[in-house]
Amino acid sequence: MNDQENGPDETEPAPAASERAANDAVANDRAANDSSPTPEPKAAATAKASREAELAAALAAAQTQVAEYKDHALRAMAEAENTRRRTQRDRDEAVKHAPAILAKDILVVADNLRRAIEHVPQDALAYDEALSNLATGVELTERLLLTAFEKHAIRQVNPLGEKFDSNFHQAMFEVPGTGQPQGTVVQVMEPGYLIHDRLLRPALVGVAKGDAAAEAPPPVEDPDEMDFLDEEDAPPPPDDGLSLDFSSLTEEPQPEAETPPADEPKS
Repeated sequence: MNDQENGPDETEPAPAASERAANDAVANDRAANDSSPTPEPKAAATAKASREAELAAALAAAQTQVAEYKDHALRAMAEAENTRRRTQRDRDEAVKHAPAILAKDILVVADNLRRAIEHVPQDALAYDEALSNLATGVELTERLLLTAFEKHAIRQVNPLGEKFDSNFHQAMFEVPGTGQPQGTVVQVMEPGYLIHDRLLRPALVGVAKGDAAAEAPPPVEDPDEMDFLDEEDAPPPPDDGLSLDFSSLTEEPQPEAETPPADEPKS
């Protein structure tokens, strides 16, 4: 009666729960004990190789760009150094030749001082004391001026007797009959001046005019080609009153030829 009143037992049977637990345990064991790696697919390998190639190309491009930047930097440094040296050289040249403009204008003063000294009559210096003192003062002034020129590397060019050089001389005229070789400076009208190695003013000169006939050397006579005069063709020696004529002593007198008688006319 009690069993029927209470009804049937509705609890889950024990074998089903235990079977589910066993399946879960087996799955966990398989997952834990499975140590073999899973093979990667081909798409993943291809993507990895492509990525490595891209990185290598980017590294090579970066290295090339670094080399170009380094070359540009070295070239810029070299150009800057060349510019600095060129600027320093131009500055030194400008400083060295700075007095050229002023000195070129003062050369006229030096020329006039020299002309004044040359035009002083030398015979009047002996008895004219004032003129002598003036001439001495002008000479000292010229000497001081030339000394100032030398301090600034300005030197005088006086090419008298030298060969004409168009780089430093300016020919004004030719002088014939000087006996000097053609192109020799025989007269200096104005001396030239140099500042360091640069021409400040050329020297105004007169050069010798060569004579072609005078400069040509005399021909050398060959003894084999010389013509000797015979004794008969030789001219008689001049009569100086001292030479004696011995021809009358050596020659014998010749008898006069007899004239045959003329035939007598017949009777």
